[in-house]
Amino acid sequence: MKTFGQAITEARKKAGLTQKEVAERLRRADGRKVLPPYLNDLEHDRRYPPENEVIEQLAKILNISPDVLYFYAKRLPEDVERDADDNQVEAAYRAFRKALDTKKGRPGTRGSK
Repeated sequence: MKTFGQAITEARKKAGLTQKEVAERLRRADGRKVLPPYLNDLEHDRRYPPENEVIEQLAKILNISPDVLYFYAKRLPEDVERDADDNQVEAAYRAFRKALDTKKGRPGTRGSK
């Protein structure tokens, strides 16, 4: 599975942007600029994925779904980050496995359609 850094690097290159161009458009929650070396560290997985606000901005800049970035950041987006009962959690994982087409819920094995 790709890392967060690999996902943003791939999306940035697909968008035809440099790290400097992306960094210039990013702001942290407190308004500070994101510097190119920080973005480089993110792309090389030398830092943990950034705060949600930066993930949302990256998604817009890189023209990628924020849900994809949240997945690779191993984080839930704010709109689904809440308490859920066991049945809801189980149903969500069942739906996720079905979307991935896994066989008997074992990641990495393809089921037949």
